[in-house]
Amino acid sequence: MPVSNQQVSAHPFLKGLYDDGYFPDRVVDRGKEILLRLCARIESRPPADLAALYALTQAATEEFNDLQTAFEEADSEIETVAREEMAKDFRFVAHAYGFPDADVEDLIATRDW
Repeated sequence: MPVSNQQVSAHPFLKGLYDDGYFPDRVVDRGKEILLRLCARIESRPPADLAALYALTQAATEEFNDLQTAFEEADSEIETVAREEMAKDFRFVAHAYGFPDADVEDLIATRDW
């Protein structure tokens, strides 16, 4: 699922999680895939406004919710460091696609982590 946005292509998604041995790379890889799928969706059908963007990001957030079990099975969890890293990357995606006024809490409103 290649993306055409050069800023996104060069971005090290979830870098803080990859740099921390507490978070297993195989699970973090799944999170990175979620974010890249989100970017591909945004590129294939650009959201007309913030409400449309929020619908896309909140659906991706629900995919992250489903990763909690995978983290737990790997003796890890979505805790403060992970939450902040994920939120930071959702904010990055919004900015990269022209939504600098997006509220991070609205981007990830469906989170249960």
